[in-house]
Amino acid sequence: MCISDLEQILDFTQTKTSRHLIYLKNSGIVSTRKHDQWVFYHLKDEVYDIISQIFQFLEKDQTLKIDLQTYKTMYSNRELALNKLETKNWQRE
Repeated sequence: MCISDLEQILDFTQTKTSRHLIYLKNSGIVSTRKHDQWVFYHLKDEVYDIISQIFQFLEKDQTLKIDLQTYKTMYSNRELALNKLETKNWQRE
């Protein structure tokens, strides 16, 4: 996800979101991939299992439930947008 996605999900400012992502990157939890002007953040494979366990523990937290639902909605919309873009590009060829 990019910072603008995370801002919407967490309802944080860009500054606060960036600062927390830097903490996570410096601690080795997330990694980045740059695409054009966008920087995308993702969990490193080696921490995925422990993070999944933490999320299972936190499932009862109401704020986290709302954030997760927002993420799922945004992710499904992104998948639809990518599919539409790929179809559009395929039709041009």
